[in-house]
Amino acid sequence: MSDYAKIHDLIKNIRIAMVTFTTQEGHLHAVPMTTQNKEFNGQVWFIASKKSELVQNLPQNNQVNVAYATSSNDYVSMHGTGELVNDPALLDELWSPAYNAFFEGGKEDPDVQLIRITAHGAQYWEGDGTIVTLFKLTKAAISGETEKLGTSNTTTL
Repeated sequence: MSDYAKIHDLIKNIRIAMVTFTTQEGHLHAVPMTTQNKEFNGQVWFIASKKSELVQNLPQNNQVNVAYATSSNDYVSMHGTGELVNDPALLDELWSPAYNAFFEGGKEDPDVQLIRITAHGAQYWEGDGTIVTLFKLTKAAISGETEKLGTSNTTTL
């Protein structure tokens, strides 16, 4: 399985990611964002307000991190670059009626901004699931031996 396919498999059912960026003051700041991808191909897409802190800060520092987590102990952390994109056709493809709650003018609202994150690398951890993890933790506590919990891999994209 390719790295792209593996990451797609891990994040395909996760709608919300934490996007971390650097503020103008040099501080790291994270915001929850809804991922718009249908398939991971090295890029992830978000829709945001042009007034948002993320959109305001990307032109000065486009280095970002995108993190995903599942209830079954799977985690993905991608680092890359963020870019503000103006593409009405893509916006039309990615738009969901749920966004009408945030943008009065719908997808034609002048405040709507597409953000493309191009991943340069990623690290992922796959958990064993809650029951197996609890079993391994209990076994380690009783035996005093170290247990391996899940698998991890780092990749360049």
